[in-house]
Amino acid sequence: MKVMSTVAEQLRQAREARGLTVQQVVEITKIRTDHLAALEQGNYDVFSAPVYIRGFVRGYSALLKLDVPQVMASLDAELRATRRFAEPPPLTDQSHGAVDFMMLQLSRVDWRKAAIVLGVAVVLVGSYSAFSAWRRSRVADPLKGLKPGVYHSTQGVAGETLPLPASAPRR
Repeated sequence: MKVMSTVAEQLRQAREARGLTVQQVVEITKIRTDHLAALEQGNYDVFSAPVYIRGFVRGYSALLKLDVPQVMASLDAELRATRRFAEPPPLTDQSHGAVDFMMLQLSRVDWRKAAIVLGVAVVLVGSYSAFSAWRRSRVADPLKGLKPGVYHSTQGVAGETLPLPASAPRR
């Protein structure tokens, strides 16, 4: 049964098989010499965060024409096995609350799309409100349904009806 070689061994062997020197790889990839040596030795403690390790290994693997997804999977397995890079360190010692959750969700919103959706919603609500107000204020005849007015004179007989005025004079 063949034992799977480490990522460091794969990188070093692939570089040597291609006939590249460390200095040539440094010039091509722009990875510092000490970082490249640390990658080929599997000394990940040199790096401050796993994101740097992953980025350098991805670029180095692509240069060497290795199977990048397979190398990255192996690297992730190796990093999970280390104590330092097993999981990302918490940014604070405090537990996360509802405000933290809401801020995280708001940070994921694409505000350009949200502004368009919000604008359409405002136009629809405004249109509906205007239509409802117009519909409520629209009455065919404001006097329809009223009974004739009764004139109550203080001097004469009560209960006389007032005559309707003739059409108003035109100006």
